[in-house]
Amino acid sequence: MADTNPTARASVKSATSVQAKKSSNVISWLAPLICLIAGYVLWRYVIGSDSNFTNPDKAGGFWPGHIGPKTALAKMYEGGIIVPILIGCFLIVFTFVIERLLTVMKASGTGSNSDFIRRVQFHLADRKVESALAECDKQKGSVGNVMKAGLRKYQEMINTGDLTTEQKVIAIQKEVEEATALELPILEKNLVFLSTIASVATLLGLLGTVMGMIRSFSKLGDSGGGEAARELSVGISEALYNTALGIGTSAFAIITYNVFTTKIDAITYGIDESGFTLTQSFASLYK
Repeated sequence: MADTNPTARASVKSATSVQAKKSSNVISWLAPLICLIAGYVLWRYVIGSDSNFTNPDKAGGFWPGHIGPKTALAKMYEGGIIVPILIGCFLIVFTFVIERLLTVMKASGTGSNSDFIRRVQFHLADRKVESALAECDKQKGSVGNVMKAGLRKYQEMINTGDLTTEQKVIAIQKEVEEATALELPILEKNLVFLSTIASVATLLGLLGTVMGMIRSFSKLGDSGGGEAARELSVGISEALYNTALGIGTSAFAIITYNVFTTKIDAITYGIDESGFTLTQSFASLYK
């Protein structure tokens, strides 16, 4: 009996069905940089195009001093240098929403996870492990991947005679845990960008608003009369574009983050249920 547990541990580690999915974080960190650059390009050359102003600054440069915006979109340009950062943040959120959407859709697989688990339970009750494996191939999601890894160990344990039932159940459970450890990080990857921008975007919007208000009241102090009041009202309007962009971006990030975490929680629950199904089935059928 002294050699039994090492054998079980060795078999668990040697027959892991789900291999680690190698992925680089370079693109994950490169995408935000590209989005920020794109935000500046949109602000400087699209929103801040010379044709959008009655008195454009022909000298150009990093931050041209255009005057007289012709459209509401052109007024956003005068919100200041925080505006392109907020546009970049929105593009970052949009980019990772698309990336997470594709990942979660793939991880969800085809059909309902609860229906899939019931079909596997039905096949296991009839001792048809191959049919259960075929169901995993049809599911094509994270729950199916974990279930398939556990079923292969399940099948191996049926033909293993030197372990007790309890040791075999533990081996199946460990296989499921290893497969789960490979699937979950893929589901949760890059959600940190959504949660971070959800908090930071509002603060950036307020920062841009404060900077705009400082410029507005500075102009008010340099002049007087009706012209000063007009300059102040225009400056406040421009400054509030930062607040609107920040709140809008933050709201978009919060909503999508909550949607994805809910979807991931449902997949995680399906994975946990699949592991429980395998261990309980083996314990009851192969005592």
